[in-house]
Amino acid sequence: MANATDKVAMGSVVTAFKRQHPDIEVSVTYADTGDLQRQLPAQLRAGEGPDIFTVWPGSGNPASVASLEDEGLLEDLSLRRFNRTMPMGVKPVTDVDGSTYAVPVTFSAIGAIYSTKTLATVGGTIPETWTELLDLCDTAREHGTVLFALGNKTPWVTQLVSYALVATTVYAPHPDFDDDMDLGKETFASSGWRTALGKYLEMRDRGCFNDDPLETTYEQALDRVTSGRAVGVIQIGSALSALRADSPDLSLKMAALPATDHPDDTRMPGAVSAAYGLNPESPHREAAIAFINFLGSAEGQNLYNRTGATLPAIPNTSFTVDSAVKEVAERQKSGTTVPFMDQRWPNSAVQSTHFEQVRALFAGTASVDDALNALDRAYQYGD
Repeated sequence: MANATDKVAMGSVVTAFKRQHPDIEVSVTYADTGDLQRQLPAQLRAGEGPDIFTVWPGSGNPASVASLEDEGLLEDLSLRRFNRTMPMGVKPVTDVDGSTYAVPVTFSAIGAIYSTKTLATVGGTIPETWTELLDLCDTAREHGTVLFALGNKTPWVTQLVSYALVATTVYAPHPDFDDDMDLGKETFASSGWRTALGKYLEMRDRGCFNDDPLETTYEQALDRVTSGRAVGVIQIGSALSALRADSPDLSLKMAALPATDHPDDTRMPGAVSAAYGLNPESPHREAAIAFINFLGSAEGQNLYNRTGATLPAIPNTSFTVDSAVKEVAERQKSGTTVPFMDQRWPNSAVQSTHFEQVRALFAGTASVDDALNALDRAYQYGD
């Protein structure tokens, strides 16, 4: 079972695996992020889970490595071959108490994905400062389009603009923010999260987004980009493959979303994105392990990331970086990425609260203070 956003990438891996293992039947079901996070844990508890399934790195949601391992729902993969070459920097989000419970397959980012053709049509260039970003929002509107399509009807999409801004407003001045949150020295309300949520709403009020984000889905937002009704979208890297599937000739570039007028301060969320776990109760264990091993191999990693415009979570020298994510690769090397925020949160309630509060902000039923206080309560109490 895999995330619907990874359908193209997983399809290429399955095709290659079947050629090498014609005796193994592989059937993949796909589901939206929200459905996976709600349904997968229950299926595994009931003994009805898939053999292999998407698992989220870290600890931030019900289908994360830490949450599923705590219930004994993940097979220990420490002895698998891929673990010998996995970077130490990846292990904090795939391991629990020194043992590995997921094979990471992609290093992805969250940022602004631009259609270079539409950007040129409005006479714009990729902004490097906050002021340039807002000016480009105006320019796009003047040309009858919007800068970014926003599909906040799909719950998990609500978080992405926040994350893209927080990377700079929080982590550039305070790289140890997660540790200080864990120690109780920091809060959402007293941090650069306040700045980020304010800027999120400023973008809305400036006309950076389509007029109906709460009535627009993820798929509809992507359609706005492929049809030229939006210059781009703020999304995770896997959206590149979805955009290309709909419009193969579309030229795309992914860049960090600026949050200040100082480009050297700009950071980009970048971390292990897609990862897979093995059901310890799988009735097809031998075949499932063969597929896990393939996902962790250089061939499997390259295939998964070649079509998804992401980077291998386990790097190898034979991978060619897609030009659309050149900036992501450069930032990965230079250390100007920060982990996805939910990967360090202590419970899944923080992420679901974030979804709810962004929707409430856009609906006008909550203030920034309300949202931040709700996040702090969820972080501290898990509800």
